[in-house]
Amino acid sequence: MTVSSHKNIFMNLRKGLYFAIILLLGAQLSGCAWFQAKKEKTARELAEKGMEAFQDNDYRKAIESFEKLKDWYPFSRYAMLAELKIGDAHYHRNEYEEAVFAYEEFENLHPKNEAVPYVVYQIGRCYFDRLQTIDRDQTMARDALQTFERLIRSYPTSPYARKAGEHMKDCNRNLAEHEFYVGLFYYKSKRYKAALERFKTVLRSYPDLGVHHKALDYIPLCQAAINNTARWKD
Repeated sequence: MTVSSHKNIFMNLRKGLYFAIILLLGAQLSGCAWFQAKKEKTARELAEKGMEAFQDNDYRKAIESFEKLKDWYPFSRYAMLAELKIGDAHYHRNEYEEAVFAYEEFENLHPKNEAVPYVVYQIGRCYFDRLQTIDRDQTMARDALQTFERLIRSYPTSPYARKAGEHMKDCNRNLAEHEFYVGLFYYKSKRYKAALERFKTVLRSYPDLGVHHKALDYIPLCQAAINNTARWKD
């Protein structure tokens, strides 16, 4: 093979290589252009898909769409909607811890947003909806009460503040009944001093809820039992 033939082969290979590189770059550039053109449309589509699923009560699918929207397009105008509806979807699935996390994240990110009173109310509902019977731990009642108090203090004119006020009555009644229940348990166990403190707590902290009348009946009984025990020891 002549030198000229080698040169022609080399030139052809080089031209082929250049052509392949141009095709590759073109494909990459067109792919980027397609992605950019698709970006806003995809964010909108995810929002629409999430809302359709939410309205159909398919909250799991709604969460999937909103999570993708929030993660892929955090600066989209639909991102705030996704953040809020993730909390709502978890709430409707009774996934209260996840809902509280989502609502608190929304409040922290958008403290001045007009939806914040609703968000705080929903945080309270996540606790309120898990109120226990009076013979169980009352942490949920206390957390709900604290959240509703914050809502009323910060947004007193909000319609959600009025709703919170109604729920607070139920929280306080639960706490009052719980105190009386524990006091009665102590009384029946002849732990009269402990019982007396519980009954006094009902009077001090939860007056006018209907429970204090029962506590008033047991206070003199506890005092009499304490006095009799003291005399017996003497």
